[in-house]
Amino acid sequence: MTAPTSKPRSPGRKPKIVISADSLDKLESLAEGAIARNPVLADRLLGELGRARIVPAGKLPANVVAIGREVTYRDGTTGQEKSVTPVFPQDADIARGRISVLTPIGVALIGLAEGASLDWDTRDGERRVLTVLRVGIPADEAPAEDLKAG
Repeated sequence: MTAPTSKPRSPGRKPKIVISADSLDKLESLAEGAIARNPVLADRLLGELGRARIVPAGKLPANVVAIGREVTYRDGTTGQEKSVTPVFPQDADIARGRISVLTPIGVALIGLAEGASLDWDTRDGERRVLTVLRVGIPADEAPAEDLKAG
């Protein structure tokens, strides 16, 4: 079995994103609520949601970054790999790797599939390329036949 290969992106072209319908309203509300205190980030999140393909919660592919799913990504500048779990702001805990979806990295990762790369601007204004390596499914989303008796 060979690993899937991703096509190189055209410069300036954004990768496809997929969002679960059950997260859409909450993400839109968060973005709209953040317009006054962080208009650039709020606008970026609303833009991502506007171009997303929306699917029913049960149809969200297992390889897509979503709220509560751990994602491992690589920073193309440093080569460093990092694992984080995007969460809603009230559940964020950086010490546990739980990052708010209302952060630049949270907005950048949400909805991306494994193998996707995107340009990401750090808080310092530095442009980097991030590549999604792996997405983990929480036990409560795994199909019953995949759960092991314990």
